[in-house]
Amino acid sequence: MSRMSAWMILLAAYLTDRMIGDPRAIPHPVVWMGKVIVWLEHGIRRHVRRESRLKWAGMLLPLLLAGGSYGIVELLLALAEMIHPWLARALEVGLIASTIAVKGLAEAGIGIYQRLADSRLPEARKALSMVVGRDTEQLDEREVARGAIETVAENIVDAIVSPLFYAAIGGAPLAMAYRAVNTLDSMVGYKNERYRNLGWASARLDDAANYLPARLAAMFLVAASWTMGLNWRHAWTIIRRDARLHPSPNSGWTEAGTAGALSIQLGGTNYYQGIPSLRAKLGEPLRQIDAHDIQVTVDLMKRTSWMFLAVCLIGMTAFG
Repeated sequence: MSRMSAWMILLAAYLTDRMIGDPRAIPHPVVWMGKVIVWLEHGIRRHVRRESRLKWAGMLLPLLLAGGSYGIVELLLALAEMIHPWLARALEVGLIASTIAVKGLAEAGIGIYQRLADSRLPEARKALSMVVGRDTEQLDEREVARGAIETVAENIVDAIVSPLFYAAIGGAPLAMAYRAVNTLDSMVGYKNERYRNLGWASARLDDAANYLPARLAAMFLVAASWTMGLNWRHAWTIIRRDARLHPSPNSGWTEAGTAGALSIQLGGTNYYQGIPSLRAKLGEPLRQIDAHDIQVTVDLMKRTSWMFLAVCLIGMTAFG
């Protein structure tokens, strides 16, 4: 397939996500990945009883799921190509679109914003609980807004920039392999007793996969904040100062940039099943967070995604 068709496929995939997102009627690949992860975990734990050996067995998870996802997508595209080239292209568009979540992320953020704007705080708390792991039942309006802003900001990396980055390099197979790595991290990449050994390889691979995209995302976020008339200089300052304070080596880059661009402070104390967890504070509280900041963050996310996509398309045509 020519490089011209490759950049057209990437553009079509992005537009498909922006227009229709993830239709509930169509099973999402991540759902199947989740089922495979559960099946693999049960199989590994059934055959590997010693905790010390789980660390080595944990390397099988990303190898099998990411490698398997890449191979299956390659096979599906090859079979589709045998039937008709346009079927293969349509399939690749759909598969890449399923790895991107601009529409879903925007809808989640705006849904919380609208509930807060209509003074429906209990509904806003519930909507936030659908996209975060922290306790939301007792949060006030500012804390709900903070949670929504943090979620949209940090997901600019793994829900948008990283999938676009890997799709630009290796098409649907590599984008789907990345999504497999990211799904593994979200399911087994916890630093608790259950997954400390089994999930370490998945967590480290996810960190490595997002390392470059996260830093590119931060650069494009600063550029996007400049085009929107936000405090882009402060965004760059906060990124350099605070990004490394985030518990994730990658999520802090766009979260710190968002805090700087909006002149607010993110982070603080979150509660998980009633247990407090102190997150490093990113940015400076030059003003109080309000519900409208969610809408601005969503707009910033969309602008960042457009700008990164444009550079990907230019690069694919220029160097392909």
